[in-house]
Amino acid sequence: MPHGSHLSGYRLMWIFVMFDLPVGSAKQSREATKFREFLLDQGFEMSQFSVYTRFCNGVDSYETHLKRIERHLPEKGDVHVLTFTDKQYENIVRFSGQRRKRQTKNPHQLALF
Repeated sequence: MPHGSHLSGYRLMWIFVMFDLPVGSAKQSREATKFREFLLDQGFEMSQFSVYTRFCNGVDSYETHLKRIERHLPEKGDVHVLTFTDKQYENIVRFSGQRRKRQTKNPHQLALF
């Protein structure tokens, strides 16, 4: 494997999709549900109600997912897509209630590799 092409905690990435979608009408509610289902079908997992995460193995994979998301955007609302390296993801501080949760060292999606 050429130098620099190996998978590392700095090349491996996490994609975060965060969104605020209107649900005031039945149509908007259906569109929001359809978008959530699309993300799940694409291998994303719900982290919080409007925050979904997915592991990917680099920039090319990220670009592919970003294009798919763009093709499935709801008509209205705001969608933000962020990336974190695997090392950055590992350092995210999580709270549940008023308790700090243990750091995630090996997210279960990484177990696929």
